[in-house]
Amino acid sequence: MKALLRWMLLVLLAAVALQLYFVGRIALMAVVDPQSTAFQRSEAYRLATEKDELKWRQQWVPYAELSANLKRAVIASEDATFVEHEGVDLEALEKAWEKNTQAEQRAEKANGKLSSRAAPAGAAKAAKPPKIVGGSTITQQLAKNLFLSGERTLMRKGQELVLTLLLEALLSKQRILEIYLNNVEWGEGVFGAEAAAQHYFRKPAARLSAYEAARLAVMLPRPKYFETRPGSGYLASRASTIAARMGGVEVP
Repeated sequence: MKALLRWMLLVLLAAVALQLYFVGRIALMAVVDPQSTAFQRSEAYRLATEKDELKWRQQWVPYAELSANLKRAVIASEDATFVEHEGVDLEALEKAWEKNTQAEQRAEKANGKLSSRAAPAGAAKAAKPPKIVGGSTITQQLAKNLFLSGERTLMRKGQELVLTLLLEALLSKQRILEIYLNNVEWGEGVFGAEAAAQHYFRKPAARLSAYEAARLAVMLPRPKYFETRPGSGYLASRASTIAARMGGVEVP
């Protein structure tokens, strides 16, 4: 029993030490730009091992030199209540949950129809798995990219929530958005607004037009996918929608 209690105490102390480490790292980010994120390091390793080369584009740009169009576009596309919430948008999470539930029900219904029509030999093909919609805020995305792996477990989600609250408590909204825009992925080996602007439009991030900024914002959930499909009809249509919303967006 004593050995078990000692082990539990050590685990608790380790957990507390880890959270204090995160507090220190985030507090430092108030004045020091992060050199890399956990996601970037993971991608760098993948590129180096799978492709035997590391093509990397990233250049930090201060908040004042980032296009206001891009700030508005990203908020409009990714997190409309960014300046209002304290890290988590419960309404967005609820809507995402409802959409995912409806998508799963449609997929189950489609699979049921296929099964009823299938030949005895079982030749029917299963319906395509439903697309999972996320409800993460910009702060949650930053927390995940900065410190966490891509695994989806309850423990990792709990740590993401703690990190999100720490980011909101220790950094300003402006600083959170600045770090996010300078580190988020916009293609294979393309990270940050400046690299994305140069890669896709051959211009600095400060000079992005409203429509160009909207196209970049729409790419964020699936940057590698849209990088290889520049003529995507969805990308163009969604970018026009985001561009039309940008005028009503509040920027920190």
